[in-house]
Amino acid sequence: MAERYLPLYRKYRPQTFKDLIGQENIVKALSNAINLNKISHAYLLCGPRGTGKTTTARIIAKSLNCAKGPTLEPCGECPSCKDIANSTPIDVIEIDAASNRKVEDARNILEKIQFVPVNGRYKIYIIDEVHMLTTEAFNTLLKTLEEPPENVIFILATTEPHKVLDTIISRCQRFDFRRITTQDIVARLKYICEQENISITEDALFTIARSSAGGMRDSLALLDQISVLDADKEITADDVNEMLGRLSFETLFDLSSSILSSDTQNAVVLLDKIYNKGNEPFQIITNLIQYFRNLLVVKNSADRNIAAELTQLSEAHILQLKELSENIGSEQILYTIERLSFYSKEIKDTTNRYLWLELCILELSSNVKYVSYAQLLERIEKLEANVVSGEIKPAATIPKPVFVKQETQKPQKEEPTAEPVEKTIATPQIEKAETQEKLEEKTLEHPKQTVQTYSGEDLSAKWQGILQNIESIPSRMFFYNLSKPVELTTEGITISFAKEIFVKQAQESSKNAPLKKAAMSYFGVEDINVHIKLADENDVIPVTKPSIEKLEKKPEIKTEVEEENEHLLQETLGQIPQQNNIAATENKYQDDNTENLSDQSKMVMELFNGKYIE
Repeated sequence: MAERYLPLYRKYRPQTFKDLIGQENIVKALSNAINLNKISHAYLLCGPRGTGKTTTARIIAKSLNCAKGPTLEPCGECPSCKDIANSTPIDVIEIDAASNRKVEDARNILEKIQFVPVNGRYKIYIIDEVHMLTTEAFNTLLKTLEEPPENVIFILATTEPHKVLDTIISRCQRFDFRRITTQDIVARLKYICEQENISITEDALFTIARSSAGGMRDSLALLDQISVLDADKEITADDVNEMLGRLSFETLFDLSSSILSSDTQNAVVLLDKIYNKGNEPFQIITNLIQYFRNLLVVKNSADRNIAAELTQLSEAHILQLKELSENIGSEQILYTIERLSFYSKEIKDTTNRYLWLELCILELSSNVKYVSYAQLLERIEKLEANVVSGEIKPAATIPKPVFVKQETQKPQKEEPTAEPVEKTIATPQIEKAETQEKLEEKTLEHPKQTVQTYSGEDLSAKWQGILQNIESIPSRMFFYNLSKPVELTTEGITISFAKEIFVKQAQESSKNAPLKKAAMSYFGVEDINVHIKLADENDVIPVTKPSIEKLEKKPEIKTEVEEENEHLLQETLGQIPQQNNIAATENKYQDDNTENLSDQSKMVMELFNGKYIE
């Protein structure tokens, strides 16, 4: 029976510390600890996948349990070394925390931990993906992890150390594994290809190393997969990209050149060819984003070695990007990356992905008018130089209008006259410049506005007209029965009340607003001032008042409270004969009719101090 094939990542797994790639600091620390016999009871190994965490744990176990150990170079011949190499150790127990994460599994470890090791010096527990344990399982191991038996060592490995409890981390020696560099991965792949007689180009090895994201295991698995393509043909970077579903550098170079040179037709044709080869739209736009990112890094890197380290590209590709980036600015590259990122989100959420990919390429390749910041600044500087030299005359500027304040005298009270008095209001003058060479001041005057002042019978008539325009009947009756017009003009109204309580009520918005609206509607003005004051002996009282029936009642929707108040007021006024002399009315109803009034009428009389007001 033929021997079973062993994958490359298992066949070439490091067996000693010197075989570990890219983790020099960790190797040095652990080697010194073994040489000085300063072995900790618990280790926590953190880092990305494929960087050597589990391999390091096995090397520690082999170094401690080797028959010649503790040693940095296990013999590989003793039973303990063979068992660990064949993944069948007795004293080294590997536990997958993803499938053994419950508290019962942790208790099972505690039950077996008391037994002494069989073949080696230590019983070593390697718990992989330890962050998958539940909180209860962590707490079960907490005390034992802090003070385990003398011959027990815990080695915990995880890719997500932030999910491990702080109480667990504080009881372990923590080592953080970093991603393996592209150069180190390529060097290791070259060695394995020589051992396995795999024919492959250096560009293909770089492509494999870049796609593994710093993980040696992923690189070896991909190399193992590609090595069976064609034994008689050398493996190229295109073969690797085709297997990964990625675009080759040459394809991305041609597509990006068409976009940056605004060759829309060629860009669309190339996109169609790429799509017909089976590449997904989201993968295409992701590769374009990475390509333009590398282009931006190369443009802003003076040292090629730094550019190669940051982009993980070969020297030939870096030279191509450097040549392409000389004719474009960083702002245009940033703008292209921004638009590609926007369309990547749209492509991810839509059903017709290729349509959005085409729109993206059409937009970027049609951007002929893109101007960089440097070009804009250059054009502005040229214009400024032409203006200074006199070749271009600046456009005439018109200064802002300047308003000239004029003092206005406060209106004085005038004796009542039969005819209205006209007042003129001066308007501010506006300064205006016609040309830059000659400035002329002109005064813009508005048409004169007249202010009408009413007195005597006109005062009474206009007041009636304003009252008739009040829509709210309770407000209309309030002003009609309680207020006295003192001064009336088209600019302002002054009314007085006999009591302070009525003045406060009239100043409320529910009473003031309807009166102001009615006055503005009556005079046809945009605004009017309403002044409310307490009556004094100098106030002029109109000689006659119109009867309540003369006021026009406008239909409106009233609340129950308003209807009740209106009914109460009308009922009260209907019981009382109207008289011109207020004092006579007061005496009459205080003496004669008080006993005949209803309770509601008495309440109204109390409100007005026992007086009925016409």
